[in-house]
Amino acid sequence: MNTKILIIGACGQIGTELTKKLRSIYGVDNVIASDIRKLNIDIVNEGIFEVVNALDFNQIEHLVEQYQITDIYLMAALLSATAEKNPAFAWDLNMNSLFHVLNLAKAQKVKKVFWPSSIAVFGPTTPRINTPQYTIMEPTTVYGISKQTGERWCEYYHNVYGVDVRSIRYPGLISWSTEPGGGTTDYAVDIYHKALKEGKYECFLSENTALPMMYMDDAINATVEIMQAPSEQIKIRSSYNLAGVSFTPKEIAAEIKKHIPDFTITYQPDFRQKIADSWPASIDDSAAQKDWNWKHKFDLASMTVEMLENLK
Repeated sequence: MNTKILIIGACGQIGTELTKKLRSIYGVDNVIASDIRKLNIDIVNEGIFEVVNALDFNQIEHLVEQYQITDIYLMAALLSATAEKNPAFAWDLNMNSLFHVLNLAKAQKVKKVFWPSSIAVFGPTTPRINTPQYTIMEPTTVYGISKQTGERWCEYYHNVYGVDVRSIRYPGLISWSTEPGGGTTDYAVDIYHKALKEGKYECFLSENTALPMMYMDDAINATVEIMQAPSEQIKIRSSYNLAGVSFTPKEIAAEIKKHIPDFTITYQPDFRQKIADSWPASIDDSAAQKDWNWKHKFDLASMTVEMLENLK
């Protein structure tokens, strides 16, 4: 049977890149992009696009039946900094959209589900250096609480109903193709934009705040690889740790200066500093490496070259 994919939240930072990648693998007509509104962007104009509310079960079910969907990628969510401004809606969107998709899989209307978790599941009591796969998780943000709860439900639906659900905990993601989307790690995207436009950047985190990051190409490859892996290789049904590269604002600024010597950075930490302080500084992803042969390609230097070249 043909793989037919529905991406919910396809117009977001990860969704746009993922849609392009999946269309290149499975064919344009086999990947249905959807989001709450229709934007004038490539993935909307260059393939099948449907307007869908992730909170409306009937809309999602209708699309699944209409296009005979086999795999759903649920990318719709309210991110960390945005979610703090609207906690009730963030909880509603992040949790109920997941239930809709898991229930469709439980009813055997779809075969496979991908749902992204995040390093936000960890909290201030989690070991911060080389954070292990299994560890203390006491998240302090609405986003983190919803992701941690989602992990438990994914595992439950797999164990109790046999749902083939797969997940990775994304670190901060860095991409040149979409604007920053309200996450705490988004400074690492914004800094490249400002470096090229203004030659300076005011950072909302302090200079030595190390956070786990990943170049978008690596994150997309990981997402595709975990979904393509044979089911028996996916041993963890909550969510896999995923690591790329960890760095501080000071280190990324130094890397940018190699290409833009006059670039300057100043620091004005705001409410996002507290969020960043509750997250890991580096991640141990040996379980993903072992189970489905995960390996990242980009480091800080190669990522900086790619970002600056593409943004120019």
